[in-house]
Amino acid sequence: MSWCALDEENFRRCCQLLLQLSDRLRDGWSWEPVQGSEEGYLRKTSLRSVVLDPSPMWDHDGSGPDLEPSTPCQSCTDQRGREKEESGLVASVDTDSISADEDDDDDDDDEDDGVCTVSGGSSQLIQYEYHILHSCSYATPVLYFRAFTQEGRSLSLEEVWSSVHPNFRLRLESSPLNTITLQEHPLLGQPFFMLHPCRTEEFMRPVLQAAQDQHRPVNYVLSWLSVVGPVVGLDVPLKYSTLLCPADSPD
Repeated sequence: MSWCALDEENFRRCCQLLLQLSDRLRDGWSWEPVQGSEEGYLRKTSLRSVVLDPSPMWDHDGSGPDLEPSTPCQSCTDQRGREKEESGLVASVDTDSISADEDDDDDDDDEDDGVCTVSGGSSQLIQYEYHILHSCSYATPVLYFRAFTQEGRSLSLEEVWSSVHPNFRLRLESSPLNTITLQEHPLLGQPFFMLHPCRTEEFMRPVLQAAQDQHRPVNYVLSWLSVVGPVVGLDVPLKYSTLLCPADSPD
């Protein structure tokens, strides 16, 4: 197994530290044990104002992401294990240069206010529920989530995609690191959206290598979440980093 793989014991340890930091920051994360099982997951809910575009955003002429059912890559199929692959709609989401996107956001918009602006839609308050689980087959954390309108209606995949920040959607067509898929929650047996983990190790390896070279503490789950979370509106406050590495905090 790769040196940067995350086993379940270290996943639990990372989650415990994240929970301690979350309590100090009042960031809303909690640990949810599964009744009758030793397993559990991190959970957080968030209310966001987003603009949902009712018009189709996908076509077959190359001007937008195609949501036709796709065939999973061989490596994903071989590693699926206990995670069930459903032939649902799939939307690719690029997480390349996410740090650069966040820097651009800071320069262009001082206050984003959690609103994703998409022309032609209407602003709505959406309730998001995020779960972080451990994948034994991929040896990584996995982000599951679902979203509801205030009337209790679940968002469709098209609506979820329309709520993704435009800066992330712009990089769809170049080497996506993740896909948003509709899956069955492995612990709850309910339909959830999921950020597929098949290339998590690829973008986490340089992060972990840099921390090791610089002899700096690193929380795998926290670092991973800071990369994948913003794709689906789950921002990680910078204060987590300053609490994790107090020596690097400003005086």
